[in-house]
Amino acid sequence: MSIEQLELETRCQQVNECDAIELVVQPKLRDLGGFSVNRCLPVLEKRSVGPWIFFDEMGPAIFRPGSGINVRPHPHVNLATVTYLFEGEVLHRDSLGTFQKITPGAVNLMVAGKGIVHSEREASEITQQTRGLHGLQLWMALPEESEEIEPEFHHYPSDKIPSVAVDGVPVRVLIGRAYGVVSPVKEFYRTLYLEAQLLPGQTLELPNEAERGLYIAKGELKIKERRYTEKQMIILSDATGVTITALQPTVIALIGGEKISSRYMEWNFVSSRKERIEQAKHDWIEKKFPVVPGDEEEFIPLPGAK
Repeated sequence: MSIEQLELETRCQQVNECDAIELVVQPKLRDLGGFSVNRCLPVLEKRSVGPWIFFDEMGPAIFRPGSGINVRPHPHVNLATVTYLFEGEVLHRDSLGTFQKITPGAVNLMVAGKGIVHSEREASEITQQTRGLHGLQLWMALPEESEEIEPEFHHYPSDKIPSVAVDGVPVRVLIGRAYGVVSPVKEFYRTLYLEAQLLPGQTLELPNEAERGLYIAKGELKIKERRYTEKQMIILSDATGVTITALQPTVIALIGGEKISSRYMEWNFVSSRKERIEQAKHDWIEKKFPVVPGDEEEFIPLPGAK
């Protein structure tokens, strides 16, 4: 997803009542032209959660005929993007020649490496009808030794993503391993990413990891006696035995993994080296990135470029 110049803001609440909870992040609503996203990462107090350096929730939104997702080609370097939909459909194209329809439950992994360009739009027949969209888009940092690898694209259909019932709670392990199952999605660091849907009164003990962020995509829950509501991200410590209890029908995403070194981020570029970002900016202005086959006519200019 193309983003404007990132402005890190303080929108976190320090929490001291529960040793398991470090911060509560209130997402910032961002207008991306035609639709809005809730952005949780990065924030001033928390630049990453495990290898995850960026977290957007798209929707839930209802698009009328003639409106919808129409993100022109834009570049990335030294990161990987992960797209996951609860509802709706998005067409992914990239400079590798990929043309992939993203549908609910599937995992799309695009590895930018030394540089990739992609667009996200909708099929013309879809735009003629009223439809919903709800999903998550995350970026993960690549290890320093892998930042300049060749770009890759991987699509994992919904039926390839493992699921397990944990005390009656359906859990999908999108990336990494949890509750005795292992996702087939490629990892670069030790990574955790799962989705769970809880009915009122159900509980779920969260898997342990060095760093974790719990996002409430829908509903309300409590940890011990403290309540948390829809659209909040709860940054957890490495405390063991953290259990959530749903107070309403609730959908959560849990992200995390091993702690990583700091990264620089500007526009759509992420790197461990500041000079690499400057090079990427120059290359985009000078049209040195590859084009997207079938989507060559448009592009998103570098913000602030003359």
